[in-house]
Amino acid sequence: MTGHALEGGVALVTGGGGEIGGAIACRFASEGAAIVVADMREEAAIATASAIKDRGGQAHAVRLDIRDPAAVRAAIDACVDRFGKLTSLVNTAAAVTPDSTVEMLDLDDWANALAVNLTGAFLTCKYAIRHLRRAGGGTIVNIASQLAYVGPPGRAVYSTTKAALIQFTKCLAVDHAGDGIRANTLSPGAIDTLRTMRRYGSRDEANRARGPNHLLGRTGRVEEIAAGALFLASEESSFMTGTDLLIDGGYLAFKGSRPSATASSTSSVRR
Repeated sequence: MTGHALEGGVALVTGGGGEIGGAIACRFASEGAAIVVADMREEAAIATASAIKDRGGQAHAVRLDIRDPAAVRAAIDACVDRFGKLTSLVNTAAAVTPDSTVEMLDLDDWANALAVNLTGAFLTCKYAIRHLRRAGGGTIVNIASQLAYVGPPGRAVYSTTKAALIQFTKCLAVDHAGDGIRANTLSPGAIDTLRTMRRYGSRDEANRARGPNHLLGRTGRVEEIAAGALFLASEESSFMTGTDLLIDGGYLAFKGSRPSATASSTSSVRR
């Protein structure tokens, strides 16, 4: 990337107060886009917007509950009123429920995850489309997960909503290709975030617990996810739509244990 990949563009990033959303917002701003940072936690959205402004970028923070159709429409319209257009939408907002078997899963947790992870993405896309069309086309990046591809124990609602998000985005790409809109998902593997750290007690413990599940032997960094989102939002991916970009450190390639040095050596000899 040259530092001008999104020059003159305007991006709305939901969940922009989170670590992954914040990293994406900051990376897009560094490439020339004006950013509307939307998050249910207004203070977190303001913090991300302030970080962008401190680096010389353009940003505006809004509190947004993406479960609320009227609020979503108002936030997107306000984005266009402020910056004149909308060229990119990135949905990172997500609800993560406590681990539970299907039998013990709380109905409210199920409903909330569907409302945020799937219906919320639908609403933002629905109300963004007309503005993207008016801008001559644009891009939508919906953040899914590696867990969309597997059946992780205790994670039924999260993996279900992320798998559905991938399918929804394919349909979105088909329906609106004629509007010049490219829509893709990005599925991260285990990423080094505060949420992960809290779950395992420390970043080192999280990396030790989850790193071996990835072929590269470590968890990912938010900057690596931001780089993937930038790729999907920029002209570098101009021939990509209706697909999923996996940034999972090789998790799905083997799902379990890294090849040993002996196995790798033997494999090399056989070739």
